[in-house]
Amino acid sequence: MSFSPIDQLAIDTIRCLSIDAIQKANSGHPGLPMGCAPLAHVLYSKYMNHNPENPNWVNRDRFVLSAGHGSMLLYSTLHICGYKISLDDLKNFRQWRSITAGHPEFGLAPGVETTTGPLGHGFANAVGMAIAEEYLGSIFNKDDIKVLDHYIYGLCSDGDIMEGISHESASLAGHLKLAKLIMFYDDNGISIDGSTDLTFSEDVEKRFDAYGWQVLNINDVNNLGQIEKAVKAAQAEEGKPSLIITKTHIGFGSPNKQDTASAHGSPLGEEEVKLTKKNLNWQEDSPFFIPAEVSDLYKKRKEELSKLETEWNDNFEKYKSKYPGEAEVFRNMVNGNHGNEWENELPTFTDFKEKVATRKVSGMVLNSIAKKLPGLIGGSADLAGSNKTTLNEFPAFSAEERQGKNFHFGIREHGMGGILNGLALYGGVIPYGGTFLIFSDYLRPSIRLASLSHLKPIYIFTHDSIGLGEDGPTHQPIEQLASLRTIPGLVVIRPADANETVHAWKAALNHKDAPVALILTRQKLPVLDRTQFSPAEQVKKGAYILKNCKKEPYAILLASGSEVSTALQASN
Repeated sequence: MSFSPIDQLAIDTIRCLSIDAIQKANSGHPGLPMGCAPLAHVLYSKYMNHNPENPNWVNRDRFVLSAGHGSMLLYSTLHICGYKISLDDLKNFRQWRSITAGHPEFGLAPGVETTTGPLGHGFANAVGMAIAEEYLGSIFNKDDIKVLDHYIYGLCSDGDIMEGISHESASLAGHLKLAKLIMFYDDNGISIDGSTDLTFSEDVEKRFDAYGWQVLNINDVNNLGQIEKAVKAAQAEEGKPSLIITKTHIGFGSPNKQDTASAHGSPLGEEEVKLTKKNLNWQEDSPFFIPAEVSDLYKKRKEELSKLETEWNDNFEKYKSKYPGEAEVFRNMVNGNHGNEWENELPTFTDFKEKVATRKVSGMVLNSIAKKLPGLIGGSADLAGSNKTTLNEFPAFSAEERQGKNFHFGIREHGMGGILNGLALYGGVIPYGGTFLIFSDYLRPSIRLASLSHLKPIYIFTHDSIGLGEDGPTHQPIEQLASLRTIPGLVVIRPADANETVHAWKAALNHKDAPVALILTRQKLPVLDRTQFSPAEQVKKGAYILKNCKKEPYAILLASGSEVSTALQASN
């Protein structure tokens, strides 16, 4: 693939749009967009299959900006690609009600694949997306027709690489041999406090090699031929994810701030913007200028990309003719329509002398509905036997078995949270993950991002309450329930007995646009006699009157979960 002076013009367009928007906002991070503009241009104009006219095309390549502070790199690139992000949107960067938020937010600007900002989370999201591509592709792809065959690209920073969540998710990605995952590492040697030498001396190449990744190097990001060579090598690798360590200059082109921490998180300043544009041979007094040649280049690319989706649609019509059943299921799943046949499989508990742990009932529910929900995929952070998350009649997802519905996250709660979000972002699947309630703190940042993004992972948090006595205070969840309830948008359900647990799952699966946390017990709880008390299906209301009094009340007992049966005893 050849490169021309227009490519350099496009790269500098991305740089200058970015610094103009940040300067106008008087807030933002110019360093990464200036340094990584060549990467964005080569990927979006030469290699990534996507369609600006349909950002939700199911077979598109995904680009995850894990280094979310570099958001103007993404917005500038999406604008010149032809996504519905206007020049006014760029001018309103970081402003109230603008779609160009300070850090990318899923659902605001078209072309933004995930909400990033807390470093490392985009890395884990990308791993989740790569898992979803493999899982759904293994179900629906045929030898003669593939409906899913694309890459997950990502860009991470030194900060992402330092964060623990990237360690957890990168380790799992290598173990699972997720070859469709291609991650660029913006190796600019600078963090907010100064040189990364202050805190960071490990050999990243050896670390990722040990994880089982293919590691490639771009010694100079401004050498477009090196980028092309690395992308081709990453695409050709069929057994490993790829990390492309890319040497960049933070704040590239700025005469006084390039390669310094001052280029990271503050506008360059009006005078430095002028000096930078002069250094790049750019129009100094024309903010938000886009050369006609660059517009023409991306207009032509947009037409090519539109044809790609048209070809895919034609291919899918052939798929529908040859495999009509699979085609219908595929369309329903990617559109989030999982049907309601599974509701007929839900168990009912009528032995009111029985006592049963709600975690056990949760496992029974999962196993009763799994066959009716091909999109159901999940597991536990090495606690499957305790969390009751195993789907007994299905294999585990692995490097050798891509159709496995059981997922072993390992002892990686933080990574699990980010991966669940990636699965949910990809679509077509119903992801769930389990651990002890006490360890929900490990994945709290991912839960918060799921809520902010209106995603639908389901969290199975078992071993609730002081009923977990023998393990001692390190394993007794005291403040976790209150903490989870403070997360805006998170639905927290703490069922009181077996039948409430069944209806809690029903509510979770039918809930739209929000994550759900199920809080479950290890200890056995009485099955409440619903001939005497209100029906368990009222759990969907969030709270209800279980037992009313015949006269005026002089006290009202409020309880949830394992305390409900105790409150009932007290009421007598």
